[in-house]
Amino acid sequence: MKEYTKNQLALRNGQDKDDIWVAYKGQIYDVGSSRLWRNGKHYEHWAGQDLTEELADAPHNEAVFEKFKVIGKLIN
Repeated sequence: MKEYTKNQLALRNGQDKDDIWVAYKGQIYDVGSSRLWRNGKHYEHWAGQDLTEELADAPHNEAVFEKFKVIGKLIN
């Protein structure tokens, strides 16, 4: 599986490139197919970031990521 840094992930925010990706627990997901992530924003969350710590504030659980394709792994 391809590995990406936080800087590389940050470019996939729906603004700098067409890709809309987020990370969760070390996995990077392509959320661009979701109408809820249009333009790289989902409520108060922005694409191109690691959302692991933010999920606790969401009205859903981590099962939401099962809908999306894993693109790669997040590395430091």
